[in-house]
Amino acid sequence: MFYTKLEKERVQCSLCPRKCVIPKDKTGFCGVRKNIEGKLFSLVYGKAIAVHIDPIEKKPLFHFAPGSECFSFSTVGCNLDCDYCQNWEISHPSVITGENLSPEEIVERVKSMDIPGIAYTYTEPTIFFEYACDTMKLAKKEGLYNVWVSNGYIQPEAVKKISKYLDAINVDIKGNKEFYRKVCRVPNPEAILEALKLYKKLGVFIEVTNLIIPGYNDSEKDIKGMVSWIKNNLGEDTPLHFSRFFPDFRMRDVPPTPVETLEKAWRIAHNAGMKWVYIGNVVGHEKENTFCPKCGNLLVSREGYVTKIVRQRCKCGERLLIKGKKWVNF
Repeated sequence: MFYTKLEKERVQCSLCPRKCVIPKDKTGFCGVRKNIEGKLFSLVYGKAIAVHIDPIEKKPLFHFAPGSECFSFSTVGCNLDCDYCQNWEISHPSVITGENLSPEEIVERVKSMDIPGIAYTYTEPTIFFEYACDTMKLAKKEGLYNVWVSNGYIQPEAVKKISKYLDAINVDIKGNKEFYRKVCRVPNPEAILEALKLYKKLGVFIEVTNLIIPGYNDSEKDIKGMVSWIKNNLGEDTPLHFSRFFPDFRMRDVPPTPVETLEKAWRIAHNAGMKWVYIGNVVGHEKENTFCPKCGNLLVSREGYVTKIVRQRCKCGERLLIKGKKWVNF
């Protein structure tokens, strides 16, 4: 899907904003979409490199089908190149590998396990679009939910197609334009924000994660700017997760994010009027719980990945935001 034939047996991919022009027998930036005799082929269709059963909160999605488990899988490949990638061994592999697992087999496996949904995660689901899309169509027919964990670097036409089958998405807004260009090798990060606005318009439930890296995207200006954009374009109801960085890949010499930095980010977002703000990757932190944005009463408690809904409506009248209720037993 999503390519145009050019002269001299070249093709131009139009799946993500890179719009790679790919010569014969070469792949695009993601490494998994190849020009074979003037046609663009996915090299990872039906090849799952990672398969696990995860709690939905691990994505993280805190306000969609809370407490449920999801069948989580990915292929190799990614259309970003982040210096701090935690899954770098599979996001930028030297060879294409994976377990043969068809969309039909995935859906049958999920049904046999009595699990309510599927998460397309670990690497970037955009780059295995055809595999994801076919799986999602079958999942929808069987009454399962579909959620993506994504970097948001995707073209509008692809967003429109996948949103027909996508229930929820967590997108990582990584930093300002300079951060995207220097640390993630993204030439036009504006496309990510445009994709988020389109997902919102098309009715996909959105949560946002911001991994805060000391000295890179942790300034008050950066955080305030991101929070303001989210509130103005996605809404104050958008759940926002500030996540702690740990050294990895090409950033092994950068220290972990101080907890105080995350707490400061939480206060900035809360004071700006964002209703559902969280701190992640800090074991046992109270801001993993959901509190009433008006009066501070506990609405949802989380210990590890054990979720307990204390009340769906606060004493003050504020309602707990929950999507995907049909997949949850309260």
